[in-house]
Amino acid sequence: MASSGRRPEHTAPPEMFYNESEAIKYTSNSRMIAIQAQMSGRALELLALPDADDYPRLILDLGCGSGLSGQVVEEMGHMWIGLDISEAMLNVCRSRELQSGDTLLADLGEGLPLRAGLFDGAISISCIQWLCNADKSTHSPVQRLYRFFSTLYSCLARNTRAVFQFYPENTSQIELITAQAMKAGFTGGLVVDYPNSTKAKKMFLVLFTGGSANQLPKGLSDGNDSTVDYNANRQTYRSSKPSKAPKKSRQWVLDKKERHRRQGKNVRPDSKYTARKRSSRF
Repeated sequence: MASSGRRPEHTAPPEMFYNESEAIKYTSNSRMIAIQAQMSGRALELLALPDADDYPRLILDLGCGSGLSGQVVEEMGHMWIGLDISEAMLNVCRSRELQSGDTLLADLGEGLPLRAGLFDGAISISCIQWLCNADKSTHSPVQRLYRFFSTLYSCLARNTRAVFQFYPENTSQIELITAQAMKAGFTGGLVVDYPNSTKAKKMFLVLFTGGSANQLPKGLSDGNDSTVDYNANRQTYRSSKPSKAPKKSRQWVLDKKERHRRQGKNVRPDSKYTARKRSSRF
């Protein structure tokens, strides 16, 4: 945040606010790294991607900044392409030499210059609210949001998702963003984690590119054990559970089913037969 306490988007346009010194400071702050990684991990969970064991998916990171979200995408076994308007942030990202990502300098409000159906999903952390501002006399937030969402819809494969973590300024801003997303063809809605907490509360806009059967995932609550943490020293994103169960074991199957439930997928109820191997003879 700016020293005056104002919201960053009211301080300066993003390409000016995130200058060279701010980009370096942002990327070297252990607290910001931890928060960014936690929100990126949650956004990927809400994206409900198939397991990376099948094959890596290509994720679009909107407002990718210095690549903190892209690092989490890599650690989850996927590839990514990031777009950002700040050249200083992208320079820091490139200097970090992440392995499976690439970046492009772009103003999201001008639309996405990307091939139709290219991506298996999109995430965005703390970015979308910037498009609600008119930083130039030629800017119309309504038109810029619609241009962004309509081109995003085009470059996503069908039956995929886009997940936006954002900090809305007020209810009107939420309505402005969601209205333009729905106008562009998306369905979906808001998922709010820890709604009763002042500090932990996080808001995600989860959008679907198709399929009326899509169920909006549930937000996390204080009693939910699916929180995530981030060890800044080890630079690894991980689940709150200490270790993974052996693959194909009963616990592995139960964990996977619970993860799919949190992602809003239809999952059969657990029973004593869950993960039990079938006999070779009938």
